[in-house]
Amino acid sequence: MKQFYVKYKKPIVIVVSITVLQLIFGFDPKFCIINIIWLFV
Repeated sequence: MKQFYVKYKKPIVIVVSITVLQLIFGFDPKFCIINIIWLFV
């Protein structure tokens, strides 16, 4: 489990932060899609 977390630490942190920002500022599909695309590049 620790190896999984270390390997995917950056994507996990980004996804959590995107979700929190979406909840705080309201859902913005364009912002969400841009961040998801950036995450996989």
